[in-house]
Amino acid sequence: MNSKILIYGANGYTAELIIQLALSEGAKPILAGRSEQKLAPRAKQHGLSARVFDLADPSIVVQNLTGVAVVLNCAGPFSRTARAMAEGCIKAGVHYLDITGEIDVFEALAAMGPKARKAAVMLMPGTGFDVVPSDCLAAHLKRRMPDASSLTLAFQAIGQPSHGTATTMVENVHRGGMIRRDGKLTAVPSASASREIDFGTGPVTTMCIPWGDVSTAWVSTAIPNIEVFMAAPAALRWMAKASRYLGGVMGSNWVQSLLKKQIDSGPAGPDAEQRQRGASHLWGQVRNAAGQTATSHLDTIEGYALTALTAWDIAKRTANGEAQPGYRTPSQVFGADYILNMAGTTRTDL
Repeated sequence: MNSKILIYGANGYTAELIIQLALSEGAKPILAGRSEQKLAPRAKQHGLSARVFDLADPSIVVQNLTGVAVVLNCAGPFSRTARAMAEGCIKAGVHYLDITGEIDVFEALAAMGPKARKAAVMLMPGTGFDVVPSDCLAAHLKRRMPDASSLTLAFQAIGQPSHGTATTMVENVHRGGMIRRDGKLTAVPSASASREIDFGTGPVTTMCIPWGDVSTAWVSTAIPNIEVFMAAPAALRWMAKASRYLGGVMGSNWVQSLLKKQIDSGPAGPDAEQRQRGASHLWGQVRNAAGQTATSHLDTIEGYALTALTAWDIAKRTANGEAQPGYRTPSQVFGADYILNMAGTTRTDL
């Protein structure tokens, strides 16, 4: 069944990590994307079949999913690709996965859940660092405190972003923050709150960000109040706060173009040595109405290396029959302890 997994956006940085992992296991995924010029050399290099198509015409998408069991969408920003590909998957009876962390994408695919369920298709966005480790941590904390009324998650990512991640950050820098309050998504100013969090080596300053778990953790846990924080240096916190007042400028075409040119001039993402040196530290805390708390840490490998592991593993499991129709989060299907199957991952309850 692993030869029936189609990787869309296969010319990208993270997709290449996934392809290398698949090949190391003897699998032969189908590579796909919209640019033959970019896709053909990679397919030839790896001896894999390729399908070239964009997502503008739904009938063309469906046509290119013939013989496919699972699509793993790696073509970000996912605000441009997820809906169209997911619609095609539902029509073709193919399970849909991606590696997004964008709240709007999670919400859009969640709204497509009933249609997917009728078609016996699973939609599972966020099968990478966004949001597998944090989603599993949220589910574990809910298990520790079933009556929790608030959830706070935080992470410290040691490493550098890829072109795709940086581009998504640039495109959303002027859009403000997001939390969940009383079960509803609530817009807040960028970096609306800061907090000192100890990820295991002493307090680190973090800022509130619109991370995917603001959407997915609600689905996984039904905890009505959710915030997510990220460890951030002073310069990044300052820029996030400045965007409150300069949002129009930072969202303008010329500033967006300038920032994206700077991104494109750098490396595609961290190299093998940098991924080896990198690490991801997560912290989570739940609180109930009585003021009681439960706190847990999760330590794992660098984010892109983890994304390759979890995305490919979930794609294999889905292709081999572990899918559940409808919109699903990783912890819903594979459980709160799923992340502990990944090498280099430990969890500590405080």
